[in-house]
Amino acid sequence: MASSAKEDCLYCDGPGQGSVLGELFEWEVRIGDGDELGPCGSSPFQATSMDELRTAMRGMPDGACVRGRIVHSVCDFGAAPDDRSGREIFRASLDPAGMVRFERVAE
Repeated sequence: MASSAKEDCLYCDGPGQGSVLGELFEWEVRIGDGDELGPCGSSPFQATSMDELRTAMRGMPDGACVRGRIVHSVCDFGAAPDDRSGREIFRASLDPAGMVRFERVAE
């Protein structure tokens, strides 16, 4: 029953995805000095989330003040991630040369 439940899970792509069950890396871009939300997304893989955040930040208009972050969530089988289950693991900034700089967030 456990193996078929993993295949029918609404929050994952089934077995063999290479990530921990219920693990999610959510990324978002914030625009300007306020909290205007820009592009955002999620992936079960940290490297993919970092690449997607980097691409989104580089795609913002020239001169825009943007910052990004990645939140790592792990939840039990069958439960959706929520604000309490995640913690910010990276902050990202865009330097004047257009390079995205990641800073690891200490616990």
